Amino acid sequence: MSDTPENSNKAIWDIESSHPELVEKLRDAFQTVNDPELGLSIIQLGLVRNIQVTDGSLIISMIMTTPFCPYAPALIEMTTKKAEESVDIPVIMALGMEPWDFSMMESSAGFEWGMWQ
Repeated sequence: MSDTPENSNKAIWDIESSHPELVEKLRDAFQTVNDPELGLSIIQLGLVRNIQVTDGSLIISMIMTTPFCPYAPALIEMTTKKAEESVDIPVIMALGMEPWDFSMMESSAGFEWGMWQ
């Protein structure tokens, strides 16, 4: 048995295959958007579930850690701003209803929480 959980719920962005040149720019930008309560980035938490380019717009599908996250408006606004600044493409945000769970986190983020060793 492994000491780290399988990351079976890892987000796979459509742009990884369609626009790979955008992936690192967006990952870097989103590393600076932190959940104020948890102190982890939206990347570490796995909140950005998908990104695709459609009709010249970047469509970002994102979820929150809880259904009634009080920081949702601020997180969505910061994510939109960082995306537009990093890739200079109009952004459309799509808030998903998929429930968040710990398996969506990047495996290294769990270590920061002391969840596994």
